[in-house]
Amino acid sequence: MLQQLHIENIAVIARADVTFDRGFCVLTGETGAGKSILIDSINAVLGERTSRELIRTGCDRGSVTAVFTGLSQQCVDKLKELLLPVEDQLVITRVLTSAKSAGQINGVPATASMIRQLAPYLVNIHGQHDSQALLNADKHYIYIDALAKNSALLAEYQAAFSEMQAVRRQVKTLSETMEERIRRRELLQFQVQELSAAQIRPGEQAALQRRRTEILSAQQIADGLHAALAALAGADDEHGGALELCGAAAAQLEQIAPVSQAASSLRNMLGDAADRLEEVKDGLQQALDSAGFDPGELKQIEERLDVYYRFSDKYGQTEEQMLQYLENAQRELEQLSVSEEQLQTLGQTLQQRVEQVKKLGAALTRSRRQAADRFCADVERQLQFLDMPGVRLCVEIGQAPYSRLGADRVEFLISTNPGEPPKPLTKIASGGEMSRIMLAIKNVLSADDPVGTLIFDEIDAGISGRAASKVGRKLKETAQHRQVICVTHLAQIAALADLHLLIEKQLEQERAVTKITPLDFDGRKRELARIIGSQVTQASLQAAEELLRTAD
Repeated sequence: MLQQLHIENIAVIARADVTFDRGFCVLTGETGAGKSILIDSINAVLGERTSRELIRTGCDRGSVTAVFTGLSQQCVDKLKELLLPVEDQLVITRVLTSAKSAGQINGVPATASMIRQLAPYLVNIHGQHDSQALLNADKHYIYIDALAKNSALLAEYQAAFSEMQAVRRQVKTLSETMEERIRRRELLQFQVQELSAAQIRPGEQAALQRRRTEILSAQQIADGLHAALAALAGADDEHGGALELCGAAAAQLEQIAPVSQAASSLRNMLGDAADRLEEVKDGLQQALDSAGFDPGELKQIEERLDVYYRFSDKYGQTEEQMLQYLENAQRELEQLSVSEEQLQTLGQTLQQRVEQVKKLGAALTRSRRQAADRFCADVERQLQFLDMPGVRLCVEIGQAPYSRLGADRVEFLISTNPGEPPKPLTKIASGGEMSRIMLAIKNVLSADDPVGTLIFDEIDAGISGRAASKVGRKLKETAQHRQVICVTHLAQIAALADLHLLIEKQLEQERAVTKITPLDFDGRKRELARIIGSQVTQASLQAAEELLRTAD
């Protein structure tokens, strides 16, 4: 339980030491006296986020120290888990500055996160915002899970859900690019097939070009030899060649040789020339016969070189570049095949994760449905005591899309009058009814809660008269098993306190300061009289005394 609270330079509290006790403790005071500051201080020492505005104006730092005794075994286990010293009492200090905050647990430096891990085993604070939380149907599952003790099951489900979502994102990423991958694969398959079929060989293109040059040169030589041979031997029957003309000239000279010594000499020379031309003719014929080539070979060479020309625009200028392109394409094609296999594997993994989530989600749903009936019955019993005997509470659990919270839509329905069908709590309950419903729920949930201190911050908003007395009695009943601290504006509740602390604002050196004072019987009587009426009168004092004696 919370035994002591020491506050320095927090808002309007310059310095305050508060000693609490077991049982039912109430805090009262005028509006603005600092009751909420006391609750803020407790929140701060429990590691909650704070604002620099919480530090008293003109001060560099503020601090809150809380002393807890009677620690639960769960709290001791958490201290050991955090490697913190375990003693008979637990002392937590939180120092606030404009720049940062620092904490200690039993004299050992501790972060706010470490303190927050201990807080659930020390104090449970319920304020007006908790009643407002009932207006949010999205939060109703929290109460059912708390009663069903689903924390471990929900954590297991959430872990499985997170794994499923992670695999689903991987599948989505691969699937979104799969169409592009398919097109890429088809292109690579064509390129690999084309390059493989071409049987590219390093150096082949240069060799083909040399052979082509040779063949083209051989054609030129053959054409020249053929023309020369035609000039000597004649191209056809109508046009004789040099040999025929030479023979014709020799015949003419032969006719005039008997009468001309010059013609005879020239005829002999022309005969010699004819013999030489005949030798040239034979040489030309032999050269022409040896200069022949296969025209089909040139065609094959041209076709092969055309393959290299076409490939040079797509795969590289050299055979080595083309072969490297082929190797890279084969490797990428293999990787694409691996990606498809990976997608299939991920699909199977995703199905397994989905089945696991469905299995755990179904277990979560069953647990919630089982707890819902017990929750309704227990809360209705509490509400009967709180002067709401005709109220019927139902928990509607419907199917919802799978999320981190399961596959259930949990909503509280209520019927405040007999014969009326249950309707959503958010549309039916008044402010006073909401406060009592929340108190009933908190009492149901706290039955098995190991926390030693319950704090109710104006949980009585919107109620009065008989209902207020019932709420007070319920708080008093709860305080038999644990420490209950309540901030209230109702005399019926304050009269039931085992310890009554008055929070009031005073002026010291022209500055407002908050004082916290434990009240004796007379002090309580005057405070209750103030709460009952706007002015303390004899009648209000008598009414206050009657409340106190009735409470005793």
